[in-house]
Amino acid sequence: MISVVIPCYKSSQTIRKVVEMTAQELEDLGYPEYEFVLVDDCSPDSGETAKELKQLSQDHSFVRSVLLAKNAGQHNALMAALNYAQGDILIGMDDDMQTHPSQIRYLLEEFHKGYDIVYGYYPEKKHSGFRNLGSYINYMSVRILIGKPKELKTSSFWVIRKFVRDAVIEYKNPYAYLQGLFLRTTRNISCIPIQHFEREVGTSGYTFSKLIRLWSNIMGFSVVPLRMATWLGGFFAVAGIIGAIVVLIRKLMIPTMAMGWPSMMVAICFFSGVNLMVLGLVGEYVGRMFLGLNREPQYVVREVVEGKEDKKL
Repeated sequence: MISVVIPCYKSSQTIRKVVEMTAQELEDLGYPEYEFVLVDDCSPDSGETAKELKQLSQDHSFVRSVLLAKNAGQHNALMAALNYAQGDILIGMDDDMQTHPSQIRYLLEEFHKGYDIVYGYYPEKKHSGFRNLGSYINYMSVRILIGKPKELKTSSFWVIRKFVRDAVIEYKNPYAYLQGLFLRTTRNISCIPIQHFEREVGTSGYTFSKLIRLWSNIMGFSVVPLRMATWLGGFFAVAGIIGAIVVLIRKLMIPTMAMGWPSMMVAICFFSGVNLMVLGLVGEYVGRMFLGLNREPQYVVREVVEGKEDKKL
């Protein structure tokens, strides 16, 4: 059975089309057994998305709707969906028709070559310039911090095997980052180019602050930032010693040379900033450990609505 997992956020106008077109595509491809796990990430739309998800579960027996009690973020909402999915093959999609159902056939063709994970990537994206810049920064960060292979390109459109899902849902920390979880589970991963479609309704729910918060989740899968802080501290310590030697030699050679107050203040401000940055980095790790020890939940489920009646698509 195939499980299609979709995090939903203000998608009352598009999610029905996504579900029904995807179901029809799976039927056409010869996959009669499938389910959809839709997670409403507490959409701020007066309950319209939750209402539409409940109605989809009423209309189709293959739709399970999970309604969260508070906003958890896209990756935590996906973790909720993965916990409720029961298929042997799992497909991750978006709720806005940009990850288009027509492209599933290409992902599954590649998947059946024996890979554990297959990503679809977009040679030409339909995002804004700001969003594409954020994606590039995220791509470089994952390469440096987690060691993602250079040739591996990713997106929110993927196919995984059940054992990958089983390993991923063992992660209980509130700062979930699926790409990191996938990469630490298996390296038998492929990616293929697919078409990226325009968003049919509305705009992206990712604000600048949400993109920064998602990017910071990468740190939970790497100690490289802490090592970089050590290297940075060592570099400036050596630079400080060299600078002190240079100043001493110049003072011996030119006894009348005045010691500069402005340069001293600049140095103090600079090194104080470096110290605070490193302390903040360490504090971020310690804070996340603290929240993990206190068992802060990834998500809180308010209600689960099972499919009740199957109407013809």
